[in-house]
Amino acid sequence: MTESVRNVAVFSLGGTIAMTTDPTTGGVVPALSAHELLAAVPALATSGIGLKVRDFRRLPGASLTFEDLTALSAAITAELEAGDIDGVVITQGTDTIEETAFLLDLYHGHEQPVVVTGAMRNPTLPGADGPANLHAAVLAAADPGLGGAGCLVVLGDEIHSARTVRKSHTTSPAAFTSPACGPIARIAENRVRMVGGLPSRGPLVGAPDREARVGLYTVTLGDDGALLDLWDGNCDGLVVAAFGVGHVPERLVEGLTKLASRIPVVLASRIGNGPVLSDTYGFPGSEKDLLGRGLIGAGDLGPYQARLLLHALLTRGADGAVVRETFTSASAR
Repeated sequence: MTESVRNVAVFSLGGTIAMTTDPTTGGVVPALSAHELLAAVPALATSGIGLKVRDFRRLPGASLTFEDLTALSAAITAELEAGDIDGVVITQGTDTIEETAFLLDLYHGHEQPVVVTGAMRNPTLPGADGPANLHAAVLAAADPGLGGAGCLVVLGDEIHSARTVRKSHTTSPAAFTSPACGPIARIAENRVRMVGGLPSRGPLVGAPDREARVGLYTVTLGDDGALLDLWDGNCDGLVVAAFGVGHVPERLVEGLTKLASRIPVVLASRIGNGPVLSDTYGFPGSEKDLLGRGLIGAGDLGPYQARLLLHALLTRGADGAVVRETFTSASAR
C-alpha cells in the first residue's frame, strides 16, 4: 500500500538563508525567493513531500515586527484551515528566530507543527548551511510524530522546542541550543529520531486586538535606577532582566514598587537559563522582596520570552490578575 503524500507549506521571510551579495554595498542582503531556496535543495524533489511555497517577506531577521508576525500567524492559520497541509516551515534570519518561534507558539493552536529555520552562513560562503537546514525543517514539518508539538526550531539537524531554544553563539553553525534540556529530536538518514518527549506547550493567546508597548530593562552592576525611571508612563508593561535568580540593587526597589502599582512588571533573570526563585533570599531587592511588592515572577521563561508573553497578553486586554495567573501557569509547566 502506497503511503499518502505529506504536504508542507513553506513561508519565506528573508534573512541570511536568503541573502546574496549587493553590488552597491559589498555586503549580503535578503534577495532569494522561496522557490530559489528550495531549488538549492535537490533532495526535496525526491522526498515524496509536496510543497506549497509562499514568499511572505524579504527582510533581515532584525527588521521583523509584531505586525509581520501577527500577519504570518494569520496566514499560517488560513493555510492550515483551507487545505491538506501536514506542517509548516518558516525560513527567516537567525537574529530573531527564538523570539519568532516563541511568539508563533503562543498563537498556534493547531495540531500541525510549525518549524522555523534559517542559516548561520549565507549562500556566498563555503559550507553554507541553509540548504541542509531547509531540508531538515521540511522533513520535521512532514513527520506525523511531531503532531501537537507546536512551534519548533530546526538547525544543524537538531529539533528544539520554541520554549527552550536559545541562540547561543553569534557565528557558529551550531548556535542554536536548548541549554536546559537539549533537543527533543534529531534528523538522521532523512527521518526524525526522537530523543525526548514532545514539549510541554505553554499558554495559547489570541491574535492582538489593540496595541501595547512592553519594555525590557536589564539590570547591571552599579545600576542607579535613573534609566528605569524613564519607563514610567512610557510603557504598558515591563520585564526586568535581573541578576541571578531575580535580584536587583536595593536602590531600584522603590522605583520598581511604584511601577508595579501601575502596570504589570515581570521579574525574569538576565541569565536566560534556569528559574527565577520565589522564596529563598530575603534581602531588599531579592526575589522574595520584589514579588512581595507586586512584581510577577517569570519562572523559567527568559526575559525575551517573558516580554513576548506579556506583550501578547496586553494586546488582548489582559489585566494584572490575568497576567499573573498566566505567568504562574506557564511557570508550572
